[in-house]
Amino acid sequence: MALPLAVYVLGFTLLPVLQSIVLGFTGRYDGAFPTLSNYEALLSRPDFGFAVLNTLGIALIGVTLELVIGLAIALMLARTFPLRGLFRSIVLTPMGVPTLVAGAAMIYIVGVNGYLNEVLFRLGVIAAPIYWPESGPKGMFVIALADLWKTTPLVVLILLAGLEAIPRDVYEAAAVDGASPWRQFWDHTLPLLKPAITMAVILRAIDAFRIFDIALVLAGRSVPVMSTYVYFEYFFGNLHTAAAAATILLVMIAIFVAGYFWLVERRQEAT
Repeated sequence: MALPLAVYVLGFTLLPVLQSIVLGFTGRYDGAFPTLSNYEALLSRPDFGFAVLNTLGIALIGVTLELVIGLAIALMLARTFPLRGLFRSIVLTPMGVPTLVAGAAMIYIVGVNGYLNEVLFRLGVIAAPIYWPESGPKGMFVIALADLWKTTPLVVLILLAGLEAIPRDVYEAAAVDGASPWRQFWDHTLPLLKPAITMAVILRAIDAFRIFDIALVLAGRSVPVMSTYVYFEYFFGNLHTAAAAATILLVMIAIFVAGYFWLVERRQEAT
C-alpha cells in the first residue's frame, strides 16, 4: 500500500532535487564535476544578491504580518457571536482565488494608476504617482502585502484550530485566580498555541521563500526573488546556474526550518 506513495515521492520529488543539485555542481562548458564555477558565477552577479535580499525581506515581512494579523483574526473568530459561520467563510475566501488572479487584482491597487496612489494623492501625501513594484523596500512590501491577502486565511485556519483545541477549563481556572484577559492570553493562550504557531510559521515561511506567481505578476524582473531568478535563468538556457540557484534556495529553506526548530526547542528547555 505504501509502494505507490514511495514511488511518487522518489520519482517526482527526490530524484529531481538530487539531479538539480548534481547539475549545479557540474561545469557548464567542460562538464567537470564537482565544481563551484556555477556558484562563483552567481555570487559575482549583483542581481543575484538582490534576489537573495528580496526573498529574505519578503519572507520576514510577510510571515510576521501574517502571523500577527492571522492571530488577531483567529482570536475574534474563536468567540461566539451571530453569523460567525458566515464571517469564517468570508475570511477563508481568498484561499479559493488563484494566485495569478490575486496578483493581477493587486496591480489595480499598487499600480501607477492604482487605488493606493489615488488615495495618497487625494490625502496630499504624494505629489506624483509612485511606482511601487520596484527593487527595494517598496517592492518587498508590495509583494508581501499581496501574499498577505492570499495566504493569511491559511494561518487563520491553523491558529483557529489550535485555539479551539485549548480546554475551556484553563480559562475558567485562570479567571477564578483573578487573571486579567491579557494575562490569560499571555500565560495560557500563547504557550498552549505554540504547536499551531510553529506549524503556521514553518508552512508559511517555506512558501514565502518559494514565492513565485505573485512576484512574477506584480514585478517581473524589477524585484527579483529566488524563484523568479531560477525561472529566468532556466528560461534563457542557463540550466547550470539555475540549478545552482535552486540549490541555494533549498539550503536557505533548510537553514531557516532547522534554526526555527532549534530556537523553539531551546526556549522550551529554558522554561
